[in-house]
Amino acid sequence: MSRKWFSVIVLIAAATFLLNVSSCGFNQHLVSINIPEPSGTFGGTGPGIFFDFTAIGTYIHPPQTKNITDIVTWQSDNPQVVQVSSTGVVTPNVACGLANISASYYDSPNDVISNSVPITVNGPAADGCTPAGPQPILTVTVAGTLSGNVTSSPAGISCNTGSSCSSEFTTGQTVTLTATPASGFQSWQGCNTTNGASCTVFLENSTSVTATFD
Repeated sequence: MSRKWFSVIVLIAAATFLLNVSSCGFNQHLVSINIPEPSGTFGGTGPGIFFDFTAIGTYIHPPQTKNITDIVTWQSDNPQVVQVSSTGVVTPNVACGLANISASYYDSPNDVISNSVPITVNGPAADGCTPAGPQPILTVTVAGTLSGNVTSSPAGISCNTGSSCSSEFTTGQTVTLTATPASGFQSWQGCNTTNGASCTVFLENSTSVTATFD
């Protein structure tokens, strides 16, 4: 075989190899996601405590295993108990109980879902751990003969004289109600503390408050 034809064959083989490598890279597919962390328990719902999760993806064409924590979609099946950020940071929320953490990623045409990791929140009420379930509802009735408005901080309540409005807040949350205009305001009923046209309510259970403009 002449050197010329040998060179041509080598070039064709090299081109075929590069084409195959390129094709494999282009067609790489995710086949599984694994969250390697074991299950864990939070002793309460205080700030500053968290679990840092990672997601490991297994690919084919070509085979590869790599960290895909920042590209998967994280989910908690009970966000009232624990929440999970877009980067896999799990933190307790407002309730005791059990939640399962998982991650998913859509690699067309398949939706790949990881294993599920159980997380428990279980601690005393003094540490902010309240029973899971419906959160308390604050109901405000605005009475009287003068026009007035009552709003809340955090937002959720806004109603005028002659009406009532309600909003769900988090157990243990402090809500401040403000009556305007203050010049037409007369009294509060149902508050924990009052200061003129302001009312503070500490919500452990559903509560009703009446503001009177006269």
